[in-house]
Amino acid sequence: MLIRALIAFLALPGVVAGLVPALLLSLDRHHGGISVYGFVLLVPGLLCLLWCVRDFFVSGRGTLAPWDPPRSLVIVGLYRFVRNPMYLAVLMIVLGWSVAAGSRLLGGYTGFLAVVFHLRVLFYEEPRLHRQFGREWSAYSASVSRWVPRIPSRR
Repeated sequence: MLIRALIAFLALPGVVAGLVPALLLSLDRHHGGISVYGFVLLVPGLLCLLWCVRDFFVSGRGTLAPWDPPRSLVIVGLYRFVRNPMYLAVLMIVLGWSVAAGSRLLGGYTGFLAVVFHLRVLFYEEPRLHRQFGREWSAYSASVSRWVPRIPSRR
């Protein structure tokens, strides 16, 4: 299963957050110089992504790939705070690339990815998770926000 997890990691976020941004940067003639500020997003995004992939592998007993999804609902780690931390991590990585390179093209790609991720979550992942995990998914999705962590209220 470790090999499948590695292949899924390289095939999905490796392409979306690594290969495609590198190709776009090679085509972007209007990007600025290297800025260290982008790494403030890129490095934590990469660490969060690796944490989520680990949780899918260990807690969920599966991979991030649609062809080998977790067998258990993953509600540990960053998933305690937000339902889609892996997508948020990928967006942080790509936005970090954009800021680091001063590339508006990559900034646009980040926006495009955000829309695609949201539509995928709404129309594919959430219905599938509801069918697969039923009440467990319903309880989890009612208590954990899709994109923005809820701030506990003080009473």
